[in-house]
Amino acid sequence: MTMVNKHLITGITGQDGIFLTSIILNNNPNDLVIGISRDQQNKEFFNKLKIISSEKVNSNNIKILNSNLENKNEVNSLIKKTSPDFIYNLTGPSSVYKSMLNNDDTYEKITIIFDNLINAVINNNSCNFFQASSSEMFDLSENPLDENSKFKTRSPYAKAKLHVHEYIQKIKSNYEINISSGIMFNHESEFRNDEYLIMKIIKTAILISKKKEDSLKIGSVDIIRDWSYAGDMADAIFKINNINNCEDYVIGSGKGNKIELILDIVFEHFNLDWKDFVTIDNSLLRKGDPKSIVSNPKKIYEDTGWKAQTSLEQIIKKCINFKKNNYS
Repeated sequence: MTMVNKHLITGITGQDGIFLTSIILNNNPNDLVIGISRDQQNKEFFNKLKIISSEKVNSNNIKILNSNLENKNEVNSLIKKTSPDFIYNLTGPSSVYKSMLNNDDTYEKITIIFDNLINAVINNNSCNFFQASSSEMFDLSENPLDENSKFKTRSPYAKAKLHVHEYIQKIKSNYEINISSGIMFNHESEFRNDEYLIMKIIKTAILISKKKEDSLKIGSVDIIRDWSYAGDMADAIFKINNINNCEDYVIGSGKGNKIELILDIVFEHFNLDWKDFVTIDNSLLRKGDPKSIVSNPKKIYEDTGWKAQTSLEQIIKKCINFKKNNYS
């Protein structure tokens, strides 16, 4: 008899949740995915899932629930009722900029949701638990960042993520729970919202090509970041939560690229020179933002064989092809 596992994904309608659902059911077609979402985008979720999934993915094996993860009793009841074998906590505020505007709200949401989930797991059943952490936790460094690099937060978002990350280390010492923190670097996909940098550049370039816009304002072209594809990132999440070693991992491509390269790739696609349309406004930069953030993903490669498969150019082309018909 085939064993059926239950996978609980918070924030399932986000880009990571969509790709993770596809990967889980591609690998285990008979498993059950239970998604938690409060944004009521179920139809959009299934439409996006079809775009990236094989015939193995059966939507009948996906159940999306509307649950308030900030309510302790509701979460306790959820975990008790669903009894998941795997939990992937991908939910919560994800914008560093917005966290500056709503610092208390961001911090409380991230920490309360984690507290409620992990306490429910401790009280009800043992399962594999993956926590989405962030490279925003790291201190400034000219060297690639790994699991032993120093932390120093510069935003309420990063502060909350670090609080959870450090709490996880205590949990490992006190409970027999297979819990891992995945320190995720920048990752994008065709399903990302327009407020994020790559999508903002693509959207504006499309509108400029249609003569609907005439300029793009950004903070810098020299900042270096480590961008991966959300599909690759979800594959890493899946691998980490299935190896049962209770380790934390840096997840990134290990390659740093300047924003200037993104501009080159995007505007060249539309036969435009970005220098004719882009203006630099340093006031758009966050105070204390590091010039360079690049990962060292050696540990995850050694333990799971995972490495990023999709180049920055391939990511951008996927995003352009998905988005270019959306803006009239």
